[in-house]
Amino acid sequence: MTPASVLADLPGSRTEPDGSAVVRLLSYNVRSLRDDVGALARVIRACAPDVVCVQEAPRFFRWRKHAARLARESGLVHVTGGATAAGPMILASLRAHVEDAEDLLLPLTPGLHRRGFATAALRFGPERPGGPCARLGVLSTHLSLQKDERYAQAGMLLERLTEMRQRTPYAVAAGDLNERPRGRAFRRLTDALQDGWATKPWGGEHTSTPSDPHQRIDAVLASPEVEVLGCGVPKGLPGVTERDLRAATDHLPVLAALRLPASAPCGDGGRPAAG
Repeated sequence: MTPASVLADLPGSRTEPDGSAVVRLLSYNVRSLRDDVGALARVIRACAPDVVCVQEAPRFFRWRKHAARLARESGLVHVTGGATAAGPMILASLRAHVEDAEDLLLPLTPGLHRRGFATAALRFGPERPGGPCARLGVLSTHLSLQKDERYAQAGMLLERLTEMRQRTPYAVAAGDLNERPRGRAFRRLTDALQDGWATKPWGGEHTSTPSDPHQRIDAVLASPEVEVLGCGVPKGLPGVTERDLRAATDHLPVLAALRLPASAPCGDGGRPAAG
């Protein structure tokens, strides 16, 4: 009998013959790698993600070197973000083909931290031109601690996703929202997007703090056409230990499995994910 503490895994990454795809996406606030990077990398690897939306990536001295180390030890590559997005960053496996990537800095409120979005358009599926494939627009975010600025940033996030979906109809935003689900900014987002945990709960709910999980302030939010196969904190997933979760950073990660319909025939633009 499987012990109650062992969490059944989500569906694995795969591409179907019709071009649809299952993509595993992880959202993780890594606190500028100030904690145990080895533990952090072990958690990420055990989750087997295709995409990682990072918050609080290194932003200062030699930040590219530190971001590259995290990607390398996690078995992933850097797609975009870090200091250039004021903290949000996107990593991906070699399964992802990068069609576009852009970092955006949000308006600065005097006395508060600068915020930004890391965004990318990713393709999953066969490399042959004109064949069916799945596309996903990805946005990594870390919203403000100040409630009015946070609410405004939620609106900017939705505007950015609308722009991205003109090219990539299926989209996901993931990150540290600094607010619980009943908050104004959180509700503004979930009025337009699926809240992964509420749609298909899996694993744990609360993301803060690792030593005393009592609130959900991190989320994976998907456009309506994306099928959420499961979403939650991977506590108890084989390879994800309590010790590593506590040592890695001051947030718990959120892992989601998403099924993407096939897009129109894909061209040969873009590049493989590469560091």
